[in-house]
Amino acid sequence: QVQLVESGGGLVQAGGSLRLSCAASGSIFSVNAMGWYRQGPGNQRELVASITGNGNRNYADSVKGRFTFWRDNAKNTVYLRMNNLTAEDTAVYYCNAKVTTMDLKTLDYWGQGTQVTVSS
Repeated sequence: QVQLVESGGGLVQAGGSLRLSCAASGSIFSVNAMGWYRQGPGNQRELVASITGNGNRNYADSVKGRFTFWRDNAKNTVYLRMNNLTAEDTAVYYCNAKVTTMDLKTLDYWGQGTQVTVSS
């Protein structure tokens, strides 16, 4: 069993910053790609940023230049630094990880989600 635990969400004023973190733990052989997704009110879940096992990053156009995403492989943890937040960034943010477990199965896992609310 693998768990993804997210933290760092909250309420912030427009123009402010937040940092999210997501730690993977459990029966892990290796953590492959990881990513952050978000789902705003009335919207579908969308990719915010992703990072492969060798560090290649991909960002949604809407967050390029404002969000920074990095991983600490030793801790199986990823971070999302969000700067210059706007009301459009208000959403539940979900961490995703493709994990190879100790019995060598590769599966997708999701965190429970953390709310980010930006007040204008």
